[in-house]
Amino acid sequence: MVEHAYRHATRVYWDDTDGGGVVYHGSYVRMLDRARAEWLHALGVGQQALRDEDVVIAVRAMELDFRKPARLDDELSIDVRLVELGRASLEVAQELSRGTEGLLSARVRLACLQASTFRPRALPPWLAQALKTGEIA
Repeated sequence: MVEHAYRHATRVYWDDTDGGGVVYHGSYVRMLDRARAEWLHALGVGQQALRDEDVVIAVRAMELDFRKPARLDDELSIDVRLVELGRASLEVAQELSRGTEGLLSARVRLACLQASTFRPRALPPWLAQALKTGEIA
């Protein structure tokens, strides 16, 4: 499988932090989620296209390794990389950094579900192709 890395830039805002200006641990999950959504958009996979196919991509498992805190106004980058692609699931690795300083790493297992029933389903062929090659067939 060809690996396609994607980098998403973001900034730390007040609502990401606790009272001391340090990023609250739950805010990292939201940042990682947005980076994955932007990665899919960069592949040509919009949220509406998934809805039209009755597809939901849901987090099944997430492992986070917090190394250093991010703080108010920090400029951050989040790298997203596909590491495994199954018939109805995928796993991505994500790295959150401030410049060259690694702050957090994550492994996220995602499941493909039928939106109307929330039961597992195979990835649509066009989506699997986009994930494999980095482009819509």
